[in-house]
Amino acid sequence: MSPEKSSPVLPLRIGSRGSELALWQARHVSARLSCPNEIIVIKTEGDRIQHLSLDKVEGKGFFTKEIEAALLAREVDIAVHSFKDLPVDTPPGLVVAAVPVRAPVRDLLVLRQSVASPSALWGLAPGARVGTSSLRRKAQILARRQDLVLVDVRGNVPTRLRKASLGDLDAVVLAEAGMERLGLVAGLGAQGLIAVPLPLTDSLPAAAQGALAIQIRADDARARAAVAPLHDEATASCVEAERRLLARFGGGCHLPLGAYCTREGAEWRLQARVVSPDGKATLDAEARSATLEQVVEQVHASLVSRGAERYVASV
Repeated sequence: MSPEKSSPVLPLRIGSRGSELALWQARHVSARLSCPNEIIVIKTEGDRIQHLSLDKVEGKGFFTKEIEAALLAREVDIAVHSFKDLPVDTPPGLVVAAVPVRAPVRDLLVLRQSVASPSALWGLAPGARVGTSSLRRKAQILARRQDLVLVDVRGNVPTRLRKASLGDLDAVVLAEAGMERLGLVAGLGAQGLIAVPLPLTDSLPAAAQGALAIQIRADDARARAAVAPLHDEATASCVEAERRLLARFGGGCHLPLGAYCTREGAEWRLQARVVSPDGKATLDAEARSATLEQVVEQVHASLVSRGAERYVASV
């Protein structure tokens, strides 16, 4: 009798949204896996609904729930998410198995060179029209510049840049991580645009901004082993602290809450900011501790004692 042939190893299927940034992220993970794999594009509710500002969208998992459903249905084996899009409550049966090294966390203000005003904060002339659909960004911008006109804007990163270069808007606010991953910063000059990084003192990022979450089924040992080399424990711990704080305020990824955790020597440092939607009240808190739980507890208590829940609970 001839020896029995072994079954071919099927490629791991990576679920991703179809935007340029989401596909970059999926390809980045794909290229680092040491096993056969393929990318499956899944359309999410966030991709279908483009006429609503993100802070007006009901529910959570706007960009992730269809991909998570595909994981649970065994239609894909790995999901690659922008971590800040993931709800803080993971569906039963799924786990985030790897968190790669984080990209830059700052927000970038991208504005038209022809309207730049060097003497004004961020180079924006009084009354400039700035596009963003993030309540967190809107609130922090208004906290520094009540004179600016904020305009809801949706669409992928290149679409938003075009709105600024064509004059529909004077500027747009985007995550530096996405701009860097797509290699768009170097080409801004050709579009008549310039990028102004917003310092953390002006715009504290969303929880988990710049981080990726690689999600699998909890019982999938093959996928877990495949993604394990991509994991960075320091990034995962910092993101965990930020998301724990977010969870204490209800877990919505569109709250006017900024949070950023870093490791400094033997301590964790957690900075957080809650701003009223009109930008007129700003509550900052910071804590350092040897444990993540303590920094989260201290920052949350500080914000709540000064009335932060009135702003995050109203969203």
